[in-house]
Amino acid sequence: MKEGNHFDTESLERIIPDELAEFGATGRETLTLHLARYAFAARHLRGNTVLDIACGVGYGTRFLIDENPRIQCIHGVDLSPTTIAYAREHYAHSRAEYFCERAQTFRGNGLYDNVVSLETIEHVPDPAALFQDLARLVRPGGVLVTSVPTTPSTDGNPHHLTDFTEGSFRRLGSGARLREIDCLRQVQRFDPAAVALGKEKRLARSRAQLVNFYIRHPHKLALRLWATARYGFENRYLTIAWEKPL
Repeated sequence: MKEGNHFDTESLERIIPDELAEFGATGRETLTLHLARYAFAARHLRGNTVLDIACGVGYGTRFLIDENPRIQCIHGVDLSPTTIAYAREHYAHSRAEYFCERAQTFRGNGLYDNVVSLETIEHVPDPAALFQDLARLVRPGGVLVTSVPTTPSTDGNPHHLTDFTEGSFRRLGSGARLREIDCLRQVQRFDPAAVALGKEKRLARSRAQLVNFYIRHPHKLALRLWATARYGFENRYLTIAWEKPL
């Protein structure tokens, strides 16, 4: 993201609905996948307080409150001042408040009935520690909804630090003593020719750095080849709703 008041529309780091290309795996199709995750989260919300950690520009935070009129308070949190300013301008609501803070340090008003954090934990150096922090913010009897890619992503997205499988992701929940109540699997096919030819503009930087990445991390190339042999040219994602025991 660029400094100042302008977004870098070719970055994979942010989704700005009004700036996405109409076609391609990194265009509006990505927004559709994200909104499906928010719709899944909306169906599992309990009580009347919600925390949306790593809310980005706020479209999902606003979606949650629009889908659940009973929500009395929803807090959206992101570490980017530019992003939070955009959220406050474009996705404001009388019962929504946006905060510019790090996910690892935000404490808000104590415990929440629901915590939602989508496509977040793969971005941090210690995803298990962040997951434990998120679980601690959920009131007993409440719900935590999180999602991750479950096919390799650290090679294609320089902002991702950890590759997950369904098993490694689920172990975070069991390690926090949460009970899985539902899940959403998503599959997104991509065209390798479009990536190679530069037609996916939001992948341009990743494509340019890919060879050097594989030279430095040959095991990641092996992981990519294994995933391609198993799934083909697909990105896979898993969203899980967990309940915190009383």
